[in-house]
Amino acid sequence: MIMPGLTERQLASYLRDGFLVIENFASHEECERLKRRAEELVRDFDPQGVISIFSTREQTRVSDDYFLDSGDKIRFFFEEDAFTPDGDLKQNKERSINKIGHALHDLDPVFDSFSREPRLAAICADLNYKQPLPLQSMYIFKQPHIGGEVVCHQDATFLYTEPMSVTGFWFALEDATQENGCMWAIPGGHKLGLKKRFVRAPVGGTKFETLDDSPWPDFMLAPLEARQGALIILHGLLPHLSYANRSPKSRHAYTLHVIDGACEYPAGNWLRRSPDMPPRGF
Repeated sequence: MIMPGLTERQLASYLRDGFLVIENFASHEECERLKRRAEELVRDFDPQGVISIFSTREQTRVSDDYFLDSGDKIRFFFEEDAFTPDGDLKQNKERSINKIGHALHDLDPVFDSFSREPRLAAICADLNYKQPLPLQSMYIFKQPHIGGEVVCHQDATFLYTEPMSVTGFWFALEDATQENGCMWAIPGGHKLGLKKRFVRAPVGGTKFETLDDSPWPDFMLAPLEARQGALIILHGLLPHLSYANRSPKSRHAYTLHVIDGACEYPAGNWLRRSPDMPPRGF
C-alpha cells in the first residue's frame, strides 16, 4: 500500500510560504500517548547535579557539555525562569522542564514508533529527499507562566547540510494558540537565504557564524495556531519564533528534524552523534 503524502495544493502552499499546517495528522490518542511517555521520562529523571538551562537568547553562553553531548541521548533542559535567585526550583521539576532532547526518536520506543510513521516518509518523498534521515527530536513543554521565548531563527542554522536539506516536523500535542505561545513565521521568508550558522568553536563551546546581518522583516509575521493533532511542516530556511508563555495553559509539542543523507553534514555542526549510533531512516 502506497501511503499518501502531500496533495499538489499542499505542496504548492508549502513551496510558496515555507510552512504547511496539516490538521488532524495525529489522533487524540497518539498525542496523549506521547504526553504520558514524556511525563514518565521526566518523573524518572533525577536532576541532582545536572542542571542545564535552555535559552535561545544566550545560546552560546549556556551551551554546556550536557547540551553538546545530547545529540545521541535523551536529556532534560530547564526553563530559564524555573529557578529562584538562589538556584532552587520555584516549583516541581514536572513544571520546570523546558524540553527533552535530542534522540527520543531513536532511543525511546514510543517516540521511535511515532517518528517513523509511514506518512512522514511519504511527505519526505514528495519533498524530493533521496535518503531522509531523522536526526534530531525534541519534546517541548512550553510550561504555564514560565514557558520561555524562542527567538526568530532558521532550523538550518543548527542542522546545516550542503546543500541545505533540513525540514522540521512540528506536532501540536496540545492546542497552540497566541495565548499560550504558538509559533509565528514569516511567510515566504525561506527565500531570504541563511542568516547564520551555529557551530562548535575551535576552543570549545559554540559560536554563531554570521552570513547575513540584515534584520528580519518582522512586520510580516503570521501566527501558526494549531489544534491538538496538527502537523506543521517547516522549511529549513523559514524564519520562525514563539513568544513566552505567560498563560496558565501549557503548549506541549513534539518536533522531529529530518536531513537528507545524500547531502554533506559538516563536522563543525553542533549536533554530533557517536559512530556507534549513526542516523537511521524511516
